[in-house]
Amino acid sequence: MPTPTALPRIVRKRSKLHGLGVFAREPISKNKRIIDYAGELIHNSKSGVREARYLKQGCIWVFRVNRAWSRDAAVGGNDARYINHSCTPNCWIEIEPKTRTIWIRASRRIEPGEELVYDYSTVGDHTIQCRCRPGCKTML
Repeated sequence: MPTPTALPRIVRKRSKLHGLGVFAREPISKNKRIIDYAGELIHNSKSGVREARYLKQGCIWVFRVNRAWSRDAAVGGNDARYINHSCTPNCWIEIEPKTRTIWIRASRRIEPGEELVYDYSTVGDHTIQCRCRPGCKTML
């Protein structure tokens, strides 16, 4: 059995982008796995009601895994749910199809103290305004 690789140290704290965010506590190299996006695995037929409820609160905590499944980070989630959206991300998403695990990975070297952000790439009827920078016109 392979030895698990240590994940980089991160911390959740107040963000300038929106509410809480997640920040690097140490340098993170490009393509390094940072954290898995944990949460209850739910069928997409049940996700719409939850998504609408969270969007009213200004949050997007349901992450679409594939055509059938989503992860609801409001139920059993971890600090990954506090990683904010940005149109200029420093992280990317990898989904392991067999386990339906969602990994947040570094798209470039990330320095200590830097906020982790990725592009939510949301699609659907419900949207909220992007807050990645003043004047951003993107809708999530």
